[in-house]
Amino acid sequence: MNMLKSIGLLLLCCVQLSARAQEVLYSPYEKFDIRSGDFATVGKVGGKIYVYRASPEGFYLDAYNNNMERQATVVLDFFPKKIYETKFIAYSNQIIVLYQSVVSNMVIQHAALLDDRGMLVGQPIALDTAKAGFLGPNRDYFASAVSEDKKHIVVYSANTKGEKLTFRGKWINEALQIEREVRTEYVADNDVSYGEAILGNSGVFYLPVFTPIGGRQYTDQIWLMALAPGSTSFEKNEVPLNMKFAAGLFMRIDNINSRIYIGGFYSEKKNGNYEGVLYTYFDINSKTFQNRKNIAFDEQMRIATGERSKKRAFNDYYVRQLIVRNDGGFILVAEDYSITTRNTYSPGFGYYSMYYPTMQNAVREYHYGDILTMSYNGEGVREWHQFIRKEQYSQEDGGIFSSYALMNTGGTLGFLFNDFNASRSRIQLATIDPEGKKDMRSLAANKADDPDWLPRSGKQVSAREMVVPCLRKRQICFAKIMF
Repeated sequence: MNMLKSIGLLLLCCVQLSARAQEVLYSPYEKFDIRSGDFATVGKVGGKIYVYRASPEGFYLDAYNNNMERQATVVLDFFPKKIYETKFIAYSNQIIVLYQSVVSNMVIQHAALLDDRGMLVGQPIALDTAKAGFLGPNRDYFASAVSEDKKHIVVYSANTKGEKLTFRGKWINEALQIEREVRTEYVADNDVSYGEAILGNSGVFYLPVFTPIGGRQYTDQIWLMALAPGSTSFEKNEVPLNMKFAAGLFMRIDNINSRIYIGGFYSEKKNGNYEGVLYTYFDINSKTFQNRKNIAFDEQMRIATGERSKKRAFNDYYVRQLIVRNDGGFILVAEDYSITTRNTYSPGFGYYSMYYPTMQNAVREYHYGDILTMSYNGEGVREWHQFIRKEQYSQEDGGIFSSYALMNTGGTLGFLFNDFNASRSRIQLATIDPEGKKDMRSLAANKADDPDWLPRSGKQVSAREMVVPCLRKRQICFAKIMF
């Protein structure tokens, strides 16, 4: 009876979310040029919403109340003049900011602690340095991983050269204290590369390492490399591929059940087509991979893509999220995405071309297509799938207005994205309930003075709130959506 009540309550919440119109509140506009500025949604701290904006004039944190009325602006005057990259980690009562400065020919990784008013606590610390290229910074020098409870942060540098992986990293806690430092190497049998790191609440650091093969950058070997507290060398855990070739793998840790879920695509050949979804999970306690499956795409799904070639229907899909469910199942979210280069001159084309005008001959074109969601139970059996249709095209902008933002309320998934072509754009919201039912609607009023949203840069700041940066010519504001 209690289970039936819980299910009924969940369904009622989902119906309410689907039926209720979303409220949108905008912050005031600030002067801003996307080509020379930077921005970020920091999060909700001390009951206020913080956002970051940077321009040649300075670096600022703006604090807003729940009505998106500005309460304060904090000048980050401890930032050096040249900032290469920033990352904010928001807590209920403080903010940690990781930032890279450029001094002469060096890139320096810093960390600073701010209180709930955005004011600097103590002094920033320098964590690592790297030599920049001859023409200045031109790559990712440092990366970071944050545990789900935000009690552990690892700032690291990983580099590969042929068969060798070189790693150095520092573990810091929420008080910005350095807990440990590790420098180590791993040598494989073939050329290696690495993916996005995972950090458990226990402080164990995991780095996916793989061997690329073939012209489509598949892999025939994958290891989940682990650095446990107190360890100074990687522990190797090889993912069983069963003679398949993997692509687009995404990993998500489940701290409650001590698992790392792995989802992606597989092929029968090193240059073949995607045949289906690869699924397994790593049991952290036994250090073994469990429930390994290859789940082939059926004909129904291939037809639903709308592609002419059913064999190549999924080849351009990339895994964007892996959402772990409380029952041990998961939802895999993938997006149709590709970049092409055209070597003949053509004026900027598209609704957002005003932000990134181009006159060059070689033009990079960004294509973001449909979103595919697939739900699997704890045994890796597919329960449902759903396509969210969209077609986004832009030039020389990195696709900054394309892709989507994901809102996860715990019962329903919300996908926020721009639907645009050469002459207009409107912001769309697609919601998918636990049974896979989809609902689509336009979110903004589609007025002439509406700003242009950047959903991909949005951030969920509470269970039912998301903040998204918006541009209008040379101005920036932030929109709060309440679900």
